[in-house]
Amino acid sequence: MHGRLKIKSTAQQEEEKRKEREKKLKIYVAARDACFDKRKNGILDDEALQLTQQLLSSNPDFATLWNYRREILMHQETVKDEDEVQKLYEAELSFLESCLKANPKSYGCWHHRCWVSARLPRPNWARELSLCDLCLSVDDRNFHCWDYRRLVVKMSGVPVDQELEFTDRLIGSNFSNYSSWHYRSTLLPLLHPESPEAPSPCLKAPETSPPPSPQTQSHRVCEEQLLKEYELVQNAFFTDPNDQSAWFYYRWLLGRAERDEMISCVFISREDERVAVAFSRPVNAQTIGLLLVLDGQPQRVEWRSVHPRFKFCPVWICDLPHGTISDITNEHNLTVHWTEKPTHKDCALYTGRAESYCRDSATDQELFRSELSVEKTSVLQSELQTCNQLQEMEPLNKWCLLTIILLMRALDPLGYEKETLNHFKTLREVDSMRSAYYSDLCSKFMIENTIMKMEYAEVRVFSISDKNLTTLCHLDQLLLVTHINLSSNQLQRLPPQFAMLQCLEVLEANNNSIENLEGLYRLPKLEEVLLKNNKISTVADLKPLASCPKLKRLDLCGNPVTQITNIGSELAELLPSVTDLLL
Repeated sequence: MHGRLKIKSTAQQEEEKRKEREKKLKIYVAARDACFDKRKNGILDDEALQLTQQLLSSNPDFATLWNYRREILMHQETVKDEDEVQKLYEAELSFLESCLKANPKSYGCWHHRCWVSARLPRPNWARELSLCDLCLSVDDRNFHCWDYRRLVVKMSGVPVDQELEFTDRLIGSNFSNYSSWHYRSTLLPLLHPESPEAPSPCLKAPETSPPPSPQTQSHRVCEEQLLKEYELVQNAFFTDPNDQSAWFYYRWLLGRAERDEMISCVFISREDERVAVAFSRPVNAQTIGLLLVLDGQPQRVEWRSVHPRFKFCPVWICDLPHGTISDITNEHNLTVHWTEKPTHKDCALYTGRAESYCRDSATDQELFRSELSVEKTSVLQSELQTCNQLQEMEPLNKWCLLTIILLMRALDPLGYEKETLNHFKTLREVDSMRSAYYSDLCSKFMIENTIMKMEYAEVRVFSISDKNLTTLCHLDQLLLVTHINLSSNQLQRLPPQFAMLQCLEVLEANNNSIENLEGLYRLPKLEEVLLKNNKISTVADLKPLASCPKLKRLDLCGNPVTQITNIGSELAELLPSVTDLLL
């Protein structure tokens, strides 16, 4: 027995660990309570600074203590000279490094470091940049570190091309570095903007504002640089076709900028004495400075969105004063000014006309695809051939299939429509967990194609029946449509956005799975609604129709609601304007 270690039983070991944890907890709680008492009493001394350091060393995610610590440090600034403050904050940075070693993804630590660096009298940005390099070499997906790096780069004025080279190194060592691809997408528009006005050659911005983002400055990368990026990303997805990082970046390269904010359509109705205005993007017309001028006279009108759920909406309406335009023998000229933007839209209402409109053509504006130069078209055609080759080698690769679809849409959405539908079918089979996403995306593309076809034909009838639609989108483009056919699809609802169809007279939506009619709200011209063989089950589901003053014909055959006792009398009370009710 002598000379041998006595092995403690498991129960004894657990009991000792429990007592040790209790001891540490008591010390921690005592220190925490002492901190809280000091803060409550407004004490901002060195002892409080030591107490917070003790607690944060073991738990760096205690936000209240970081706040208290900042209060202490700000007080110290008032009683120390600049050199002492410099030493104080340098010590704080050293303390933070020890905390980051314990938890390199501590939000509290990185946020506090941002705060300290911004207040340091003589910051050493080169050292901070080296710290970011070190942390990212350990974990290249440390999002907190990436955020801090962006701050350091902005404050120190690091040249954009230098940061771009940094992403080159990280991507070169790891194609799966999603953070580097994302960072690259924010740098390229600054270094190679699409607009002719070149930005400053560094990322430093005025102290009063952050550096302009790609969305606010140039939206897109110039075409020459864009074409060079394809080769880089192509190397990545040929190396590992199943890694999503490069594919996401590739999709960004193929994307296009959002449309400029503008008034895209104005519609006037004599009968309703109403004006409807469509914008290129959702806006709040009550706050953007919208001015309506009729026959040279500004009008005091109240703008409202087409549905009460929308504070921001692409379509807004207003009622003109009674008798303003109702006389059909008079001609009127109307202008809608967006006073905060250099944009307006004129619309003439001629004698004998009950309504009038002025709009930008969806085909002219290239709403759903980019306007491609000859060079870019040839390059994208080559990219499509390359992806097709990869797809032959990797027939079940979802990223490749999806990218092929995007390339086809960038090149010729109508010409490649059949191939696109086939690829979506394969995607739903290959990636069944995301089949609903692919169905919605396919529906979006089919609606875009239908709008383009409708634009070429210059008609106000929108028909997209029997296309397996699962969702509705781009309804702001259908403001002037009078007849819409959505029959034989897989729609489950008519969303609030449907209320943007202010000219709609006839709705055909037979043979769907519609349960909700929320979007049929205050449609002033709606006369006929055909909802045969859907899933409307209660009278309450039909209440939105009561807000449509001209509704005359309603077909509900094959819906569960028709089985309700006395349904006819209930609907007659709810919808008194309906004279042709089919149950």
